[in-house]
Amino acid sequence: MSEPIVKIKHVRAARLCTGGARRWFASRGLDWNVFLRDGLPASVIGQFGDPIAARAIEEAEKDQDNGG
Repeated sequence: MSEPIVKIKHVRAARLCTGGARRWFASRGLDWNVFLRDGLPASVIGQFGDPIAARAIEEAEKDQDNGG
C-alpha cells in the first residue's frame, strides 16, 4: 500500500480550521497552494509531530483504506 496523500478534504473531515491550517503550513515552510492543488504525503505533514496534523493524516489513511 502506498503512503496516504493528505488533501484539503482531509483537513475538513478532521474538522480543522482551514485558516489555521494555512498558517500552520506557512510557519513550517510548506507551500499551501501546492497542498491545495496536489496534497502532500502523510510523511511530510507528519514530520513535525503535531497531534492536530495527525488528525488530518488519520482521515487520509481512512480514505485510502476505503479506496478513496
